[in-house]
Amino acid sequence: MCELLAMSANVPTDICFSFTGLMQRGGNTGPHKDGWGITFYEGKGCRSFKDPLPSAESPIATLVTEYPIKSEAVICHIRQANSGAVCLENTHPFIRQMWGKNWTYAHNGQLKDVHQQLSIKYHIPIGTTDSEHAFCWLLDQLHLKFAQQQPSNDELFTFIAQLSEQINRLGVFNLILSNGDCLFAFCSNNLHWITRRAPFGEASLIDAEMMVDFHKETTDKDVVTVIATQPLTDDETWQKMLPGQWQLFSLGEVIASGQTRTKSPS
Repeated sequence: MCELLAMSANVPTDICFSFTGLMQRGGNTGPHKDGWGITFYEGKGCRSFKDPLPSAESPIATLVTEYPIKSEAVICHIRQANSGAVCLENTHPFIRQMWGKNWTYAHNGQLKDVHQQLSIKYHIPIGTTDSEHAFCWLLDQLHLKFAQQQPSNDELFTFIAQLSEQINRLGVFNLILSNGDCLFAFCSNNLHWITRRAPFGEASLIDAEMMVDFHKETTDKDVVTVIATQPLTDDETWQKMLPGQWQLFSLGEVIASGQTRTKSPS
């Protein structure tokens, strides 16, 4: 399956260190060689880089590791295709507009019978993946329930958690979703996270010979949370989410969480 990476921080922060590790799993230390993409939020805008080439071989991915774009919210995905051809339109993350915000979505897993089980009307997929279809269905449900008025974060993301549970019944649905203000994570079977705050220490990547001393790169007020399918460092303690668990982050902190009735996939 694919792998996910996301970041939520209370100050504009670059994700070069984590992305350097993840990109190696795209065709070098891992089999996820069917494209990659990353989206950085900056104010109300966002910038995305995508490439259907393996991230370990992509000049654009190399650019991202060398260009320290600072953001408070980032979503990244490396793909191992199981639905849809390897091409740009099928490359995550997917971005759509709702309520005057850019919504970015990335999914890890495989879903069955999405076209039959999840009918869509208003948000039409551009590509042919089960992932984008599920995203369009989710946006349809938000439109049908809330229309033109965005609800409070509590109401909105509790409902998104319910929708995620419903989608997860069709297979495996590990989700990262953001509107730039909040970052939502839903775990089907594999999702880990870590919050770094003072006192900061050193960390070493699993997939590349790279170490960073966060104490030299941060202030004592910085809070940075990283979410990934599998831990990216081997000398830090990552928290593993439970099946059906969801977390909502903003500015590096957990602001809401819950547990759906989803059972662990067999």
